[in-house]
Parts: sequence; C-alpha cells; structure tokens
Amino acid sequence: NSEARHPVDVIRTIDGDTFEARVHLEPGLDLNTRVRLRGIDAPELKAACAQELQMAEAATGALRAMLGEGDVMIFNIGPDKYAGRVVAEVATRRTGNVSTAMLAAGHARSYGGGHRSGWCANASQPLAK
Repeated sequence: NSEARHPVDVIRTIDGDTFEARVHLEPGLDLNTRVRLRGIDAPELKAACAQELQMAEAATGALRAMLGEGDVMIFNIGPDKYAGRVVAEVATRRTGNVSTAMLAAGHARSYGGGHRSGWCANASQPLAK
C-alpha cells in the first residue's frame, strides 16, 4: 500500500537526500534501513569541487533540521538500486513533503533515476585534498 505511512525514528542524517532510520512497520516489528528521499538528488559530501562540498554540507544541514521537526513518517516506499536502502516520500510534523521542501529551498534537484549530472559548474576549481 503506497499510502501506508510508517513512523520512523531518525538515527542519523547521511547526506542531503539520505538518512538512516528505525522504521516502525507494525507493533513489535521495527526495521533499520537507509531512506533515500524520493524524486530528488542532493550534492554529494564526497565532492568533486569545493562548490559541491559547500552545497552538500548545506543540504545535509537542511535535511537534518527538517527531520528534527519530529513526527517523521515515510510512505510510498519502494526498493532502491542499492541493497539496504529504500526510496520513500518523507513527511514531518511541519513539512508535508521533505523532497518538495528541499527542492524549493534550492538544496536539491529533481531526479527520476538514471544518470546524474555533476554539481561542479566549473571543472577548473577542483576540491583541495
């Protein structure tokens, strides 16, 4: 049932579009998994340039703040291409759709699967090692 909503306890924020959670499937049945936000792509913390790293840190902080609103629920849950992770829509006490909020704030771009473009606008600015 794609509309079934499951409460979760957020364990940690991994980056701007993924977090680790304990999902409460039914009374007495919990599952720990990583949850990727459906429909978005956020910059990577393993950045290719300084600009991407700054954007990734901002996106991670924004997701952490939204998840910190409490009453986190996931729904429209599906398999992800990586084992141990699911794709889902996420809502909190104050944010009806976290993916939409991340897009609106400029912390992510729409993503429907497949190849993702890089975040570095100018390849001549590599990330300092």
